[in-house]
Amino acid sequence: MTSDIDAALGFAPDYDSPIPYMLRTREYYKAIGYTTPYRWAHYLEAPFTPFTKPLAGARIAIITTAAPYQPDKGDQGPGAAYNGAAKFYQVYAGDTAVDHDLRISHIGYDRTHTTATDPNTWFPLPALRRAAAAGRIGPIAPRFFGAPTNRSHRVTIDTDAPEITRLCLEDGIDAALVVPNCPVCHQTSSLTARALEAAGIPTVLLGCAKDIVEHAAVPRFLFSDFPLGNSAGRPHDLASQDATLEAALRLLESATAPRTTVQSPLRWNADGLWKLDYLNLEQIGEAELKRRREEFDRQKELARPNRVGAAA
Repeated sequence: MTSDIDAALGFAPDYDSPIPYMLRTREYYKAIGYTTPYRWAHYLEAPFTPFTKPLAGARIAIITTAAPYQPDKGDQGPGAAYNGAAKFYQVYAGDTAVDHDLRISHIGYDRTHTTATDPNTWFPLPALRRAAAAGRIGPIAPRFFGAPTNRSHRVTIDTDAPEITRLCLEDGIDAALVVPNCPVCHQTSSLTARALEAAGIPTVLLGCAKDIVEHAAVPRFLFSDFPLGNSAGRPHDLASQDATLEAALRLLESATAPRTTVQSPLRWNADGLWKLDYLNLEQIGEAELKRRREEFDRQKELARPNRVGAAA
């Protein structure tokens, strides 16, 4: 009866709404034995630097949570299982004049609905180059920067975000596109965007986890209701990737106040059923939860040498 009325009124099904990542993550980790709930970064206000320079002359930088490929760290290719050994724990920089092999096997993107075959969905350097060639933006910033996906708010706020801010100021950038992938990536990127804006650098965060980003309060947010790992557009779809970048640039130009969210009109598919899957306990059996707990512990041990090396 309800579905008949909804259909008559043209309503979308209830499940076809942005995924509640904070709630699902909290309940999932509780189910696999981690009973202390994670505290997500939460702010009520956000810093805001107006973007006043003509975009055609602006130098734009990319901040990414993707990791450079490390051949000695196991499978990091399309469809690879979560690979803790491939994590990085220090900010890095890369030359935008050359191509880079960046992967996302080290983080929790949506492996059910995305196989990570197209890096342009998480690292929009080619789209940015096309925009520069068309005269939409000025010359691309000489470097892009990698932000470590860190569950520690303090490390991100006190160490990583200030370092990225310092490097961006050093390069004289006019604005930054901040592109996360996994749930924690979205928090890391939100904290980084806040630091950049406080230092006078306008930002746009391109992301897929609406609740996490808005909980952290960022200046400008382009929300794509896509599976995690596709913040810069659909895979192997240049039109989608260019449209996503253009929406971000328009948001950069048009926002007049902090906490401005714009939702991309693009849809992943027609029915939206993919939203039922990610860390949804209703879809995961007890045996699978046990296996995932064991695998999570194993991946933490694999990542430990990288973390210790970074600390040293």
